[in-house]
Amino acid sequence: MAPPPKVPLCLLPTPMHRLDRMSKELGIDLWIKRDDLTGFALGGNKGRKLEYLIAEALQTGAEVVVTCGAAQSNFVRQLGAACAMVGLQCVAAVMELPFEDEPAKGQRLRVDAGNVVLDHLLGVELRHFPDDEWETLYAYAETIAVELETQGRKVYRVPIGGSSPLGAYAFYQAAVEIGNDFDWIVSASSSGSTQTGLAYAFHNTKTKVLGICSDPEPEIAEDFADLGQKLARLLSLPYSLPSSNFPLNFDFVGPGYGVPSPEGDAAIERLARTEGIFLDPIYSGKAFAALIDIAKKGEIKGQVLFWHTGGVPTLFAR
Repeated sequence: MAPPPKVPLCLLPTPMHRLDRMSKELGIDLWIKRDDLTGFALGGNKGRKLEYLIAEALQTGAEVVVTCGAAQSNFVRQLGAACAMVGLQCVAAVMELPFEDEPAKGQRLRVDAGNVVLDHLLGVELRHFPDDEWETLYAYAETIAVELETQGRKVYRVPIGGSSPLGAYAFYQAAVEIGNDFDWIVSASSSGSTQTGLAYAFHNTKTKVLGICSDPEPEIAEDFADLGQKLARLLSLPYSLPSSNFPLNFDFVGPGYGVPSPEGDAAIERLARTEGIFLDPIYSGKAFAALIDIAKKGEIKGQVLFWHTGGVPTLFAR
C-alpha cells in the first residue's frame, strides 16, 4: 500500500531510555518511551495520529474540524494546536465526565485549568454539554457538524481521541522506533488506536502489548478488534486479530474514567521522586501503578517498555 499523506507535527523519534532506579526496585529491565516529549503542544501520543488525520482533513478541503471528548481532553488540546498550525478552525463538544461516573466532589478535575486554559489559548471553540453517556456526546458533536455544514462550512469529523484506522496506523508505524528487543510494552489504553496499532506491529514477535484501561468498559477489547479489522484493510493484510490479542488490565481504573485514583497518584509521586519524570492522573499515572503492581507480583518479567502517553497538563487541573 502507498503510505497515507502526513503533516509533520512531532519531533520523531521520541526519546527512549532506561529507568535505572525503577528497574532495580521492580526487578525488571524497565525502559520508557517518551511520547510526552513529542515537541508538539506540550507533548502526548495523540500528535502521532494527528499527523495523518490533519493531512486527510486538508486533502478533503476542510475548513473546520469537529470532535468531542472530556473537558480535560489531551486530544482536544493537541488537535487544537494542529489546527492552529495549518489554519483550520477547531470545535469540540465536551462534557466534564461520563454520566456513569459520579465521583466525590473533591475528586473531579477542574474545568478552568489545565488543558482547558491551553484550549482557549489555541482558539479551540469548546461547546460544553451536561454530563451524559459517551454516545450522547457523539450525537452532540454530530449536531454541531451538521449545523456548520448547514452554514456552508466544509467539516472534517474526528472521532473521540482520534481513534480511527489512520490513528491506529500511526502507532503501527511507531513500532519502527522500538525494535524487537522488548518482552512487553505497557501503556494506558482508552480509545484504542495506540494498543491496536502496536498489537498489529508486534504480531508474531516475542513482544506482548498490554493495555492498562482508564475506562471501565468490559467490551473495549471487542472495540479494539473492530478497529483492528479496519487497520488490517488499510494495510491490505490477509488477516485480522481477534479480541484475545488485546490483553487488558482493568484493576486500576479507580473511581472511574477521568477521575484520579489514590494508586495513580502514588505512582505519579513515585516516578517523579525516583526518575524525575512526571505522569498524568488520568492515563499514564494509573498505567504505571498497574505496571508496579504486576511487576511486583512477577506477572511481567524481562525487558519491559512503558509507553508514556503524555497528559501532563492535567496535573495542573487538580
